[in-house]
Amino acid sequence: MPRTVPTAPLTVATVQATPTPGDVAANAVRAADLVRQAGERGARVAVLPELFLCAYHPPALAADPAGTDVVADAAGVVADPRLDPLRAAASEAGVTAVVGAAARHPDGRRTIAALVVDRAGAVRVGYDKQQLWGDERELFSAGGRGATLLVDDWRLGLGICYDGCFPEHGRAAALDGAHGYLCPSGYLAGSEHRRDLYYAARALDNTMFVVFSNAVGGVDPWRFNGGAAIYDPQGRVLARGADDGTAVLVATLDPAVLAATRAAHSMLADRLPDQGGPRMSMSG
Repeated sequence: MPRTVPTAPLTVATVQATPTPGDVAANAVRAADLVRQAGERGARVAVLPELFLCAYHPPALAADPAGTDVVADAAGVVADPRLDPLRAAASEAGVTAVVGAAARHPDGRRTIAALVVDRAGAVRVGYDKQQLWGDERELFSAGGRGATLLVDDWRLGLGICYDGCFPEHGRAAALDGAHGYLCPSGYLAGSEHRRDLYYAARALDNTMFVVFSNAVGGVDPWRFNGGAAIYDPQGRVLARGADDGTAVLVATLDPAVLAATRAAHSMLADRLPDQGGPRMSMSG
């Protein structure tokens, strides 16, 4: 595991916004505007919600997969012209954007993907969601590997929504040397307690920054609750959105805070290689 700490701070943005179900072109224009706003506020990385380009709306995703999906080639590159406004925004703003999409792969798999739009405007599938939630299994295949995004000298693990509910997922990123964990998500109204607990816990568990993005608005039963947030390596809130309304929230990740936290709270260094061996049972 790389043990280095970045040499310079990194300013990041997390976004909460309402996409239009099934309208990839319109949502790409909306995403482009949000990425530009992030860049104007100094962000070098912007994280947008899960499935933002098509919206997290299972009826639309089931009815028109050809219209809602983006197609990736064997190398994971996405050349969809509907994303041209987003490519241009990332390039002009100098922002690496992580945005949710439904992706179709050459082998026929359909995945919930985190697309990475780099500062040159190239788009590729950065990560496919591994932990599918509920009825997602009827529409999508699970991803088979983790992924780490390198931005400057920061290592940023990628997760999507339900992935972050599993401590092992964030820990795998941390053991790969992640300094931060980026989670495009879609939390429904009524889940505020879990939304605010899981990602703070992943930050503290692994002494790493966490950037949580979420959709907002929509119509029941697919109404989302915002609360996008950025956490420091002890799980403290650096920025948080309200439960409704569009927002672009910005915070600077300080490598000195990361180093000090890991020196004081050495769980990653102290963890035992195996805690699953024989256990003793006793009567009380």
